[in-house]
Formats: sequence, structure tokens, C-alpha cells
Amino acid sequence: MLHVPLFDLRALVEAGQVLAYVVVTLIIFAECGLLIGFFLPGDSLLFTAGFLASQHIPNTDTPFFNIWLLSALCGIAAAVGPAVGYWFGKAVGPRLFTREDSRFFKRRHLQTAHEFYERHGGKALLLARFMPIVRTFAPIVAGMAAMDYARFLIYTLIGAVIWAVGVLWAGYFLGSTIPDVDKYLLPIVAVIVIVSILPSVIHLWRERQKGDSDALPEYRANADQADPQVVLRDR
Repeated sequence: MLHVPLFDLRALVEAGQVLAYVVVTLIIFAECGLLIGFFLPGDSLLFTAGFLASQHIPNTDTPFFNIWLLSALCGIAAAVGPAVGYWFGKAVGPRLFTREDSRFFKRRHLQTAHEFYERHGGKALLLARFMPIVRTFAPIVAGMAAMDYARFLIYTLIGAVIWAVGVLWAGYFLGSTIPDVDKYLLPIVAVIVIVSILPSVIHLWRERQKGDSDALPEYRANADQADPQVVLRDR
């Protein structure tokens, strides 16, 4: 994952606010559904942009970003990106799994998203919002699996609000309430990323524990039927 330091995004805004809005919107759009977007920043970019929206351009009363406009643009990008990924996956289908690896495409990323989607179904679209790389490929896999589009759209819109708009406002809130927060921005971004993926990690761990416990009775039944001499010999 690329990192977008505060001073780079700030310099981009100072070079031109319109350009900054376009760049942030395009990055969120690409990272949410285009094959080439998996390496782009997501959480860190949103948080940093939200933080800058709470700060003013030096020697002016103008914020680096308008938080309301930024929320609308990033929310739309986070909804349209997956929609493009869905239709791409539906059109291309299994051919992606036979495509050769390249600089911007790795089959293992697609396989990871596919296994994640198969395990969690529609919930994967929400959980994937907080999982880098999986976030990019989950909509494509949903299209390949021919998920009902109305259901896909509902999950996508909810995820766009929770993730894109939510992380933006987290950065804005901290920037507005904590004095000199820019001195601690990088550690805060790291904490935000960890906290954002923690629910998904806990969910996966619980699912794995549940799977292990479900498999235990079958294992015991097989063990009871096993030849005692073979079991002893294996030990």
C-alpha cells in the first residue's frame, strides 16, 4: 500500500484545490473496484484529507478541503468504483483466473477476495471495505458470482457511507478538537487503519474458531472408528 504523507496532500491542495479534489476522488474510485487500484492508499488518504478539511491554508481563512463537498465526492467514488468492478467481473468472469500475473495484476489477490466472498457472501462487501486489497477485488468477485445487483447495490451504498464518509469525518473531528494534531498524524493514521480492520479480523477469527469446533465431532467420530494399533503406531 502506498502512503500519502500529510505534506504531499497539502502541497497538492496548495497547487490547486480543484486538482486536489479530482486526484482524491479518482484514487478512491480506482481503489474501490479497478484491478490497478489495489496498491493505492485508501484509509490513510481519506483520514488525511478529512484532517486537512479541518485546517486552513496558510495565511487564509480557506480550509484545504470543504468537508461536505469532499464527503459527497468520496462517497460517490466509493459507490461507483465497486459498481464498475461488479460489471467488469460479470463481463470477464473466470478468464481473470487464467490471466498471467503482471505489474498491476496478481492472481493471488483475486483468489484471496474470491475465498473471502465465498465464505462471507454479501457481508464480504461490508467487511472488505476495511481490508486493503480485498476491498478492490471483492466487487469484481461479486460480479463474477452473479450476485443479485439490487442486493449488491445496497451493501455497496452502506459500505460507501460507513467507510469513505466515516473515515473522512474521523480525520475532520480529530483535526478540529486536538491542538497541534498534525504532529501526531502518522501514528494516528496507523491506529485508525488498525482499528478499522480489527472488526474484520475478529470476525474472521470467530468464524475460524466456529469451523474448528464444528469439525471436532467429525474428527472424534473418525478417531473412534480408527484402528487402535494404527493410532498407537502414529503416536
